[in-house]
Amino acid sequence: MNISFTPKKKQTYQETQKIENVVILGSGPAGWSAALYAARAELSPLALTGMELGGQVGLTSIIENYPGFPDGIGGPQLGELFQKQAEHFGAQVEFDSATSVDLSKKPFSIKTYSKTIQAKSLIITTGASPVHLNVPGESEFVGKGVSYCATCDGYFFREKKIIVVGGGDSAIEEAIFLTRYASSVTIVHRREELRAGAILQKRARENPKISFVWNSIVKSINGTDKMQSVLLSHVITGKESKVTADGIFIFIGHHPNTQLFAGQLEMTPDAYIVTDSNMMTNVPGVFAAGEVADPVYRQVITSAGMGAAASIQAAKYLEEIE
Repeated sequence: MNISFTPKKKQTYQETQKIENVVILGSGPAGWSAALYAARAELSPLALTGMELGGQVGLTSIIENYPGFPDGIGGPQLGELFQKQAEHFGAQVEFDSATSVDLSKKPFSIKTYSKTIQAKSLIITTGASPVHLNVPGESEFVGKGVSYCATCDGYFFREKKIIVVGGGDSAIEEAIFLTRYASSVTIVHRREELRAGAILQKRARENPKISFVWNSIVKSINGTDKMQSVLLSHVITGKESKVTADGIFIFIGHHPNTQLFAGQLEMTPDAYIVTDSNMMTNVPGVFAAGEVADPVYRQVITSAGMGAAASIQAAKYLEEIE
C-alpha cells in the first residue's frame, strides 16, 4: 500500500517570530514614561534601555524642578523609580541597544547586539549626547582629566583644581556639585553672562570655591600622561592664557542621538526628529519623544510628558490598524 504525505509548509523566521506591539528605544524620562503608559494600556511594551541606563537624568547629581520632590531627588534615584513603576505595570525591559532599524516596511525591524526584533509601532526616545569642544587634547585625555559627567567622575577629583566649561543650567548645577570634592572650580564661559536660571546663578556666585573666567574659550587641553592645564583665548581681545587644572568638565550642550534614523525619518537641520502634535514622525507608527525631538525645552518634565503622549498615540495607532 502506498501512503503519501503532504509536506507541511515550512514556516519562515518572520512567521514564527513574535511581533511586539510597541518597542521603545531609550531609558530616559521619555522612554520610561512611554513604557509606563503603554504597559497600563496592556500593550506589553518592550523597552530597550540603551547603553546609558536612565539617559541624561542618570548622570545628573540632583533634580530640583521635578514635581513631587520638594527637597529634590538624585537623577539615578529618579530613573530607578521610573523603571520600577513601568515594570510594575508590565513593561518588558531589556538591557540592549539598537544597532540598526528598518522603517521601510511593516512590521518594523530593529536589530540589536543580540537579536532582531519586529514591532508594530516604535517610540524613539534615544535622547542626546554631550557636545565636545573638539580641541587638541580633548579626546586624548578623556578619562585622564577630561569628563562630561560630574556625578560619574567628581569623586576622583577630591582636593583638586577643576575647570567647568559652559554657562547653562547643566554647567552651573554640575559646577556646584563638584565643589563637594574639588578645592576650587573655575567656570569658563564664552559670554559675559550666564544662561543658567537665577537661583543657580546666585548659588554659584555665593559659593566660595567657585570663580569665573568670562568671554573665553578653550583652545587646547594640555598634559603628558594626564591633563595638567588648558589654554584659554579671550573672544574679544584674542589674548591667550594658561590655566593649570587637574580636570575639565565640559557642559556646552547636547546633540540628538538620531544617527540610526538618518535617511528614514524627517529631521531638522540640527538632526532633531520632526514630529507632529501627536508625536508621530513622517512614518506612520513611528513616534519620537524627549530630547531626540526637543531642541527647545529639554527638561525632565517635558520629556516625560512627550513620552506619555507618544505612548497614548501609539495605542490609538494600533487600534486603528487592527
